[in-house]
Amino acid sequence: MSKIKICGLRRGCDIEYANRLMPDYIGYVFWQRSRRYVTAEQAAGLTAKLDRDITPVGVFVDEEPQMVAQLVSGGAIRVIQLHGHEDEAYLERIRGMTDAPVIKAFKIRSRQDIELANSYPADFILLDNGCGTGQTFDWSLIPEIDRPFFLAGGLGADNLETAVRTIHPYAVDLSSSVETDGMKDRDKILKAVQLVHMK
Repeated sequence: MSKIKICGLRRGCDIEYANRLMPDYIGYVFWQRSRRYVTAEQAAGLTAKLDRDITPVGVFVDEEPQMVAQLVSGGAIRVIQLHGHEDEAYLERIRGMTDAPVIKAFKIRSRQDIELANSYPADFILLDNGCGTGQTFDWSLIPEIDRPFFLAGGLGADNLETAVRTIHPYAVDLSSSVETDGMKDRDKILKAVQLVHMK
């Protein structure tokens, strides 16, 4: 059964929604240019209220490894998600500071992008449209990948069931599609979690 991650939580009520609806993962965005940005202090406060069965993930874009590792050691996050230009040397630096699992995101435009993602030595890869447009990429580019991957980009109530049934990702990652007016929507999260967990 695929898992589900709800990304971009930043309010106390978002954590309340998560605790009631139990997605497998939730994500905090630590990129200051994002409208979903949270500080380390905010994330720590939110995680303190989060059900321990839900895994908090930190989303970073070319962040200093020390800051990433500090968020893990402080307990704010338990998984690291990289969305910038982090190369294998960066990954080695992170792994020298923490043993937290690492997800590396890739923009998928071609089979070469898939091959690049498949060869990156993270614990998980995340396949995304990469433009923040809420659109999917061409799923036919995904071959039989023999490693766990997250599927993101344009996933919502209208295609989530199809994605889980046909693509078989380790997990799906949703953000804007479970929002109303830029804020997380309990009913939309509920529907998404139900669609994934009942499969």
